[in-house]
Amino acid sequence: MFQASKLIFSLSALFFTVYAHSASLAIVIDDFGYRPLEENKVLQMPAAISVAVLPNAPHAREMATKAHQGGHEVLIHLPMAPLSKQPLEKDTLTPEMSSSEIARIISEANSNVPFAVGLNNHMGSKMTSSLPGMQKVMQALNHYRFYFLDSMTIGNSQSVQAAQGTSVKVLKRRVFLDDSQNESAIRQQFTRAVKLAQRDGFAIAIGHPHPTTVRVLQQMLPTLPADITLVRPSQLLNASLHTATRTPPTSAKPQAPSFRAPGLCQASTAMPPVPQRRAVDLMIDSIRESKLMQSLKQLF
Repeated sequence: MFQASKLIFSLSALFFTVYAHSASLAIVIDDFGYRPLEENKVLQMPAAISVAVLPNAPHAREMATKAHQGGHEVLIHLPMAPLSKQPLEKDTLTPEMSSSEIARIISEANSNVPFAVGLNNHMGSKMTSSLPGMQKVMQALNHYRFYFLDSMTIGNSQSVQAAQGTSVKVLKRRVFLDDSQNESAIRQQFTRAVKLAQRDGFAIAIGHPHPTTVRVLQQMLPTLPADITLVRPSQLLNASLHTATRTPPTSAKPQAPSFRAPGLCQASTAMPPVPQRRAVDLMIDSIRESKLMQSLKQLF
C-alpha cells in the first residue's frame, strides 16, 4: 500500500511539475467598437482573449457588454496623443491637460464602456513619455480599480514611474501581432509571443480586429504548445510579472493612420487559466481511480 501511494504521489508530482513550468500568454485585441462583424469573431475565441474598447466608438457599449457576457476581460482603450502629426480623436489625452480634464475624460470613458477592469493606451507616444502627464492619468485611475496596460508605443514610457505612490498596477505589452497586415508576418509575431512566454514565463501580445489577424488567431490558437496557458492580463497582476525589471525595452509601434475607436470593457469575475490546470487535475484523478492503481493497492 505504501509503495502504491508513493507511485501515485510521484506521478502526481510529475504532472504538477509540468504545470509549474507552463508559461502564461495574454492576448488583447484593441480598437473594439467599430467593426462588429470581425469583433464578433474574436468573441467566439477562448474567453481568455481580452478586448480593449474605444470609449467613443459607435458600438462601444454593445461590444463591451457582449464581451463581458462571453467571459472576456474588458479594457478601456483610451486615446492618447502621439508624437506624430495626425488627426486626434475626441477626448484624446495630452500632457498639457489639467488633472480635472483628464479625470473627466476617464470618468466618461468608464461610463461609455461597461464592465471594464483595466485601461490601455490607443497611440500615445507623446502622452506616455510625459511623466507629468502620466502622473495625472495614474492619479485619476487611482479612484478606480483599473490596472494600466502600457501598449509601449514608445520605448521611454513613464507609466511605471508615474504609478508610484498610487494603487495602480502596470503591465507592459511585449508583442504587437499585426503592425503588418501580411498573414505570414502575423504568424511570425504570434510565434514570437509564444517563445517569449516560454523564455520569460509570460508575455502580453496586442492585436486588432483586422480580418487577417482574426484568421491567424482562429488557426493558431488551437495549436498552442502544451506548456502555454492563455490568461487574462489581470491574472498576471499578482504574479510579479508586471515589474519594469522583467520587461526589456521595446521598439515603438508605428502609428500610421488606421481606423480607431475608444472604449472600455471588463470581466466581472476572474476565471481560471485555460486549459491546463483542469487537465492536470483530471489526469491526477484519473490515475488515482484507474484499474492499474486499484490493482497496485491490492497488491501492496
